Amino acid sequence: MMMDNSASVFDTPPEELLPAQSGGEERHETYFQLVWQRFSRSKAAIVGGMMVITLVMLAVFAEFFSPNDFNRNALGDSYIPPSTVRFVDAEGNFHFRPFIYNQVVELDPLTFQSLWTEDTETRYEIQFFVRSWDYKLLGLFETDIHFIGVEGDGQLFLLGTDRFGRDLWGRACLAGRVSLSLSLIAALVAVTIGSAVGVISGYYGGAIDNVIQRFVEVVMSFPELPLWMALAAVIPRTWTSFQVFLVMSFIFPLLRWAVLAREVRSKVLSLRETDFILAAKEQGASDARIILRHLYPNTLSHVIVILSLLIPDIILAEAFLSFLGIGIQEPLTSWGFLMRNAQNLETLGQNTWILSPVGFIVIAVLGLNFLGDGLRDAADPYANL
Repeated sequence: MMMDNSASVFDTPPEELLPAQSGGEERHETYFQLVWQRFSRSKAAIVGGMMVITLVMLAVFAEFFSPNDFNRNALGDSYIPPSTVRFVDAEGNFHFRPFIYNQVVELDPLTFQSLWTEDTETRYEIQFFVRSWDYKLLGLFETDIHFIGVEGDGQLFLLGTDRFGRDLWGRACLAGRVSLSLSLIAALVAVTIGSAVGVISGYYGGAIDNVIQRFVEVVMSFPELPLWMALAAVIPRTWTSFQVFLVMSFIFPLLRWAVLAREVRSKVLSLRETDFILAAKEQGASDARIILRHLYPNTLSHVIVILSLLIPDIILAEAFLSFLGIGIQEPLTSWGFLMRNAQNLETLGQNTWILSPVGFIVIAVLGLNFLGDGLRDAADPYANL
């Protein structure tokens, strides 16, 4: 019987069995590098991130992006339709630079309604980085430069005006500060409470888990709308808008942390019997170290995804409550508060542009959901490999 003298794979050094790396060096990618690679391949997630960044920029620099002073009341300019951006004037001449016409009001002799028509005698060219009304950039630097506008006595209303003659575009940008900051603060508080309770409940189990889960079920059983209506009746009328904002920032998470606690608990239950947790216990690691160094970091990807999906949920809830009049109040403004102008069906039928702030809500919710879906897929970079 002849023996095969060819080398066996078992005699081959392990490093020779590895796939060849470019440059002759082995490349090791970290978890976050794998997550970014998977996230960057999702076009929907990238688009969602750009939508969210755009809304944040408009909210932070609302004065810069607004061509008109959105805090100025001018009853003579109430319910002006959005300005029509034109390239062709009334005489049929084409212009490379876009322009608008000022709008003047006329009274309908039959219905006695105010009708806004364009005054075609004077063109007002749209320009960028225009000097207009004074404001403080970021509340620190005084300036009068605005991203877009028109010179002279022209009036550029991108989304029209409300009943007080205030620019809806500028107020919608300003409202993003309250809506986005409120939803972010509430979501962070809810995630912090829910993840902490879920990790503790899942790790200790037994009687502690039983008590915590019964309390979670009690919290989840509260009806949200009646609770908000009761709180609206209890809140003193002397409270400032900022105090109402703070109360809403902490009541929202109290109603939403329970679901996250359940999800984190189920994940911890599957992790606490794994080899690396048992090894940490055998080496004498304390419960606090196991929770903070091993269990919680392994649930962090799931928590980040829940955070990105919880923010649009709170935005919609705030908009609904403010629309009903039990949320944000003047002098603060939010996207939901702006939608209160649409409660009057007669006004809505005649001035449909007052619904335009709903576009900001739609963009925010869609962008955050796209971003959350991308994060959810990227959080498990080893899937489908």
